[in-house]
Amino acid sequence: MSITVFTGGTVIIDPDRHGHVITSRALAIAEGRVVAEGDAAVELAALRGSEVIDLAGGILAPAMGDGHAHPVLGGLEATGPQIRDASDLAGILAAVATWKREHPDASWIVGGSYDATFATEGLFDARWLDEVTGDTPTILRAWDYHTAWVNSAALAAGAITADTPDPALGRIPRRDDGSPLGTLQESAANDFLAHVVPPFSTEQRVAALEQATREYAAHGTTWVQDAWVDPQDVETYRAAAAQQRLHTRVNLAFRADPARWKEQIAEFVGLRDEIRSLGHDRLSAETIKFFLDGVIESHTAAMLDPYADRPTERGLPNWSEAELTAAALAFDAAGFQLHLHAIGDAANRLALDALEATATRNPARERAHVIAHVAVLAPGDAQRFAKIGVIANFEPYWAQCDAVMRDLTIPHLGHDREGWQYLIGTVLRSGATVTFGSDWPVTTKDWRPAFATAVTRHSHLEPESAPWLPSERITPGQALAAYTSGIARQALVTDRGTLETGMVADLVWLSADPLSIDPHSVPEIQVLGTWLAGERTFGS
Repeated sequence: MSITVFTGGTVIIDPDRHGHVITSRALAIAEGRVVAEGDAAVELAALRGSEVIDLAGGILAPAMGDGHAHPVLGGLEATGPQIRDASDLAGILAAVATWKREHPDASWIVGGSYDATFATEGLFDARWLDEVTGDTPTILRAWDYHTAWVNSAALAAGAITADTPDPALGRIPRRDDGSPLGTLQESAANDFLAHVVPPFSTEQRVAALEQATREYAAHGTTWVQDAWVDPQDVETYRAAAAQQRLHTRVNLAFRADPARWKEQIAEFVGLRDEIRSLGHDRLSAETIKFFLDGVIESHTAAMLDPYADRPTERGLPNWSEAELTAAALAFDAAGFQLHLHAIGDAANRLALDALEATATRNPARERAHVIAHVAVLAPGDAQRFAKIGVIANFEPYWAQCDAVMRDLTIPHLGHDREGWQYLIGTVLRSGATVTFGSDWPVTTKDWRPAFATAVTRHSHLEPESAPWLPSERITPGQALAAYTSGIARQALVTDRGTLETGMVADLVWLSADPLSIDPHSVPEIQVLGTWLAGERTFGS
């Protein structure tokens, strides 16, 4: 039996055991699991053939997880115009023009993702793109991935005219004369991408997934929830698994369609069973994804009361209460974990009601259902997560008053509801399980700046700024637990998330202790190594 022993630093066994951090001075792993810690681990280092890794004063901790992301979509952004780094509208157009010049034979330009604050109310005009794309159909996704910007050639390719009605669960913003502006929201964008834009090849998608999981490993991450998978996407994962091109574990969440969810039950059970039959330890498919609403920034998040700046609108809910409850009960009965996107307070209440129904009306079993984002909670709803046993998956990088929050979110909500957002501390104090995710490529997949934001409630780049909603700050130990032991529950496992003896050896070696240094400095911590079940996936 080959043994690896880590010494010369501090081992975080559990970052938040009942509010206390459990540490050790050494750790030993063998055959993919922790076999000893402390003095017992040091003794194993003396055995012939043991590998000893000197932590050089650094930290060994449980590896991170990402509770909500889109790794294929994120990886594919590298294939198109690099617009994410643009600092204004001109920068987006310059990046598109450069890509077109470098790819003169491309039949389409497909890119992501742009900052919606660069245009009033996030509404972008097709004619702006026409100036740099000409007659090459072009579609760019906004950073929220609920919105797209297209040029006139793309509108023509999709046969979208002044006479085209808004699709169900979507919007086509228009000019004063009724012609389509060039911005597509919700299903108008997603259906266009699915049915009009030429698809990427399987190899392009596998390569994007491989690169994404390599980058995750480089950040110390060993498990990712792909939170939006359609049946045609499964081939990407099958191919990546067969070719050993997954560098983290990934769990797939199949998207439930409000129009045909009853037909999908048997389909998704079959796909889940197929993935299970592969016996691949880095691929699972145990989850169903529900999109309950859109996003606040485009007035599509479902709200209990109207938007402050649009007093006749309450958003675009995707599910009725009756249909969501029926679907939740059916997929829960089929043994799936449920993962519900909920942004507005109406959507979060609807999600809580549906998950409470699964707990009270279906046979008792261990459940780990998830509400993702939990952006706005009406008073009293934060305490329901613990009562029902629902996991609250927050994207902590959003819990700051940045340009999006200042220029779009708060004006749409109104200041009376500003303090209802990202109540991480309140939900944790109620006793609920909290997990953290990135929603990458919406925001960075790097856990370090998000960790800092959860602890400080402002950007690490502005260390002197006032915290936004300071009562919702959490401790560093709680933040690390949301990425580790919390994620283990979301991943439906009991043998990961801490480094106690017997646990799976998912490890990250850090240059400094995120629990004790200035939180603003956490993004500067170096990841020196990552191990997945004892196999090194990053570092040398």
